[in-house]
Order: sequence, then C-alpha cells, then structure tokens
Amino acid sequence: MNTPTTDKRISQEFLEKTLHDFYCKDEGCKGWETNVVTQPKAVNHIVGAGAERIAAGLGIGEVLPDKGLAKKIDHTLLKPEATTSEIKSLCEEAKKFDFASVCVNPCHVPLCSSLLKNTDVKVCTVIGFPLGANTTETKRFETEQAISNGAQEVDMVINIGQLKTGNYEYVFNDVNQVVLAAKKNGAVCKVILETALLTDEEKIKACLICKEAGADFVKTSTGFSKGGATAGDVALMKYVVGSAVGVKASGGIRSREDADAMIASGADRIGASASVKIMLGGKSDSKY
Repeated sequence: MNTPTTDKRISQEFLEKTLHDFYCKDEGCKGWETNVVTQPKAVNHIVGAGAERIAAGLGIGEVLPDKGLAKKIDHTLLKPEATTSEIKSLCEEAKKFDFASVCVNPCHVPLCSSLLKNTDVKVCTVIGFPLGANTTETKRFETEQAISNGAQEVDMVINIGQLKTGNYEYVFNDVNQVVLAAKKNGAVCKVILETALLTDEEKIKACLICKEAGADFVKTSTGFSKGGATAGDVALMKYVVGSAVGVKASGGIRSREDADAMIASGADRIGASASVKIMLGGKSDSKY
C-alpha cells in the first residue's frame, strides 16, 4: 500500500518544521524539550476552545444546570472487573445527566444499547483495547460485531509497535480498515495513540496517518498505560490535525479544572475518572 502520508508527509524535514513551528508559534522558541503545558498563554493561542465531548467515569452527585458540559461527556467504564450492576448504573447516570454517550467494553454493548434505547445517549465501545496489538482483521471484525450489537462510536487502539518500527503502511491500513467498517455503518471512529509511549515526532506521524486514514478523532490514551493526557500532547495533536479531525484527551483527568485545561489546549473530548465529579466542579461526596 502506498499512502499519501507515507510518501509526502512523514519526512524528517517535515517533522522538524512542524515541531519548530508548534513550539515557536506564540512566545518565541524555547526549545522542543519545553513542554507546552508550561506555556498556557501559548497553548491558548495555538488552539481555541470549543469542546464537543468529554469522556469520564462512573460517579455520584447532584445534577448541575450545565447541560452543555454534560453533552460533551462520554460516560466511561472500562475496568475489567466492571459488573453488570455497575454498567446499569452507568447507563442510569448517563440518562440522568443527559451525557453524550457511555463508553464500555464490547461485551457490554448489547446491554447498554437496550438500556439506552429511545434516548439520545449513544453507545461507544473500544476496539483492540488496551494494547492495540490485535491483527487488523480482528479489529475490523470486532468493529463490525460491536456496531451490529448497537455501538454507534468506536475507539480503536493504534498498533503502537508497528508505528515505532516505522511500518506506516501497516498502521495506515490498520486504522483505515476500522474506519471503513465504522463509516459503512454510520459510526464514529476515534483512534487511541497512547501518547505516553511515543516521542513528539511519533505523535505527529500517528496524527497524520489517522487523518489520512479517515479517522474522526485522535485520542491520547487508553488509561491503562504508564501515563495519560497532557495539555502539551493535546495542543500538539490539535495543531497537527487541525479542525478537520477532533482530539480526545483521556487518562488522569479527574476534576473540572483538569477538563477545562484540556479543553483550553484544544481537546474536543476528554477522558477522565469521574464524569459526575467533573459536573460537580470537583465535588464527589454528595448524593442524588
């Protein structure tokens, strides 16, 4: 396979120019080693706010009047020990708060689809999760099966090892096959890069490949690796993909303050530990 990204976009010259332009855009070049999170003014100028979704986990609390924020949240529960009772509670909270979606492991999709029928809360699931090392054929089948079971959005994990090896044609095809399966059935496809395992140059390469493969979003993390989202990663990803592709930040975002920082850095969605805690502005000890 000969992709436009492989042929024209991923070159050392292009990567160096992108990094230089990104880090030197607003307040003068301070070196690529400087994390953009230490330059909040620069971040705010690099990308605008305007989140569409925030992804977060199971929680408790009172509903605040911020319905706009609720519709930015993918209410998430991906821990392997999640019980049926917890999944039901997740769906009840999603309906109560009017979240955009619930994000669950594939085995829970039929239940969530049934519980959320006749609501505007969507069902999102994960593909090749959390390692991304499944075969492309397995990822495509998993996508098709999940959608047939009621999933309307899929978050797939990129093949990290193939990206780091430099096998960009493999990575392109891996993403594109899932994208094609999703779009064939009207579903949204987000691609998880696992940024904690990548260099800045690899993040740029991954974003370019995902954009050319037709992904709707690029996403920072699974939440199961050694690190999660940073404002710097979000800003860099948004800078690379522009307005045509969304950015979802996930991992280690536990408060409204964290969420706001990611949104200010360019995130269109955010993954966190507690949706309701974010809705409550950081409070977590109140009851419905």
